[in-house]
Amino acid sequence: MKNNKLYHVIIAIFIFVLMVDQSVYAMEWEDEEGPISFKIEMLPWEIVNNIIPDKTNFTIIDIETGLSFKVQRRAGSHHADVQPLSKEDTQIMKKIYNNKWSWNRRAIIVLINNQMIAASMHGMPHGAGALPNGFSGHFCVHFSGSITHRLKNEDLSHKLMILKAAGKLDDYIQTVNPYELIRIFTIAINQGNQELLAMTLSNPSHPNRVNKLVKDIIYFGVVDPLRQPPEQLNGLFLVDVPVQVAIHKKKDGKEIKVMHFMIRKESLSDRWFIDQDAIYEDLK
Repeated sequence: MKNNKLYHVIIAIFIFVLMVDQSVYAMEWEDEEGPISFKIEMLPWEIVNNIIPDKTNFTIIDIETGLSFKVQRRAGSHHADVQPLSKEDTQIMKKIYNNKWSWNRRAIIVLINNQMIAASMHGMPHGAGALPNGFSGHFCVHFSGSITHRLKNEDLSHKLMILKAAGKLDDYIQTVNPYELIRIFTIAINQGNQELLAMTLSNPSHPNRVNKLVKDIIYFGVVDPLRQPPEQLNGLFLVDVPVQVAIHKKKDGKEIKVMHFMIRKESLSDRWFIDQDAIYEDLK
């Protein structure tokens, strides 16, 4: 009983620290009175699939809010199809999504026995559901290397949230090329993820300008694949990537236009950023 209480106290402290400082992801916590490890692992789906077989109960912890709820895996071969365990768990999950079901991805930790595994979930009931939990269907939980059932590919938006849960998102964005950066920018807008959006942009002179513009955008999508090589405008440090996009706004409806992403870096060893001032002018 003492170990069990201590376990939950340490979990609460751990999540609070996660919300304050993401650098703690690299740390490993040990319970001196029991063999409990608090190292967050980014395990491949092939391994996780065996750790949480069908009908396994486990806990989901939301990174941003620190809220947690219990679920049961019910199906899924390429990722985990899960359901909240009870009506109370459903209510906690809905609270995480501001009381409105959503396809938006969120960084989570899966807690099973003494393991903490980086993962991502969306918040939209769909398909079949069997538990008496007030949740009409199931939702999906993805892990490193897991793929979607329909398209059989890795969902980049889930991948980004898994990396965030593992404390590796900054390192990943340091490595992406201009095309990948535009994909992340697109995901950030469609997911309403201001933190991710800020990570794609150069240091702005007016930090809230782009955020204010994108709040009016319902959907931002690339219409024409990025076939054309970017035009180098300033040696290796500034490129112009033209992209045909479809923008759906709450007030103005749908617009198809060509946008020019000015993507820069300060040196050969630096990462790419989207020039915020230029993208602001293109989105106006």
